[in-house]
Amino acid sequence: MINERRNPRSVDIDLFPTERILKIINAEDALVASAVAAAIPDIAKLVDLAVQSIRAGGNVIYVGAGTSGRIANLDAAECPPTFSTPPEWVQAVLAGGARAFSQAIEGSEDDRDKAGVDLKSKKLGKDDLVIGLAATGSTPYTLAALEFAKSKGAKTAAIVCAENSPMSRVAGLTVYTAVGAEIITGSTRMKAGTAQKLVLNMLSTAMMIRLGMTYSNWMINVSMTNQKLRERGKHILQEILGVKPNDAEKLVEASGANLKVAVIMGATGCDRKEAEKRLTEANGNLRNVLGHLGSGRE
Repeated sequence: MINERRNPRSVDIDLFPTERILKIINAEDALVASAVAAAIPDIAKLVDLAVQSIRAGGNVIYVGAGTSGRIANLDAAECPPTFSTPPEWVQAVLAGGARAFSQAIEGSEDDRDKAGVDLKSKKLGKDDLVIGLAATGSTPYTLAALEFAKSKGAKTAAIVCAENSPMSRVAGLTVYTAVGAEIITGSTRMKAGTAQKLVLNMLSTAMMIRLGMTYSNWMINVSMTNQKLRERGKHILQEILGVKPNDAEKLVEASGANLKVAVIMGATGCDRKEAEKRLTEANGNLRNVLGHLGSGRE
């Protein structure tokens, strides 16, 4: 496995001064973006699969162990506050459970039986998408999770950094990022982990864009649950509607702190009830509401 090979560019790195060590790490990290770029056609297919699942009433479930599982957990956890999505839309199953997020649970990644147990509660069906993440593509827990998902008729995908991996042979779709050998042999929390973070950022963000959870490049579905996010929402209103801060504040209050509703109210002059009705009729897509009104705001 290339992930376990020795990197010729970091041989004797322990003999180098700090700045040279950092330059080597940085140069290796710079290779990750191009490896992810080469995988974009498959990432695009994965986004489309995820969107299909959500639109059909299913969920997207990441599965991983160790670094892969922690990165998956982070991406899933950030979707609800960023896009106001139901927490079940994007979930993460981590080998070793919640405790494994903050500390290593030895042996959990080898527990094939536990993978099925952990996924059983998800009541998987044909509209769900299970995505396994593993640098080597051979982690027993994650491989077993994909096999279990497939047996339940769910769609499956693998995000790996090794070519022709066991997970690739099980999954219906594979995203392979060829990041090469790590700076420290086998330390896949580094380039492989960075690649996984980039891929999941792309996947969840593009999925939410396709589902109408943004308007242009504004975070239109942001949950205004604290001062920082409330200020962000007010700034977005000012930019979209061209209103003053006081007017943006009034719209936030009148809309019940629902940014999409506030935009519709400000753009049309309608009340909250009517704005909510129009948004519901447009399946929550603000672009469709403003497009119907002939709004050219960007």
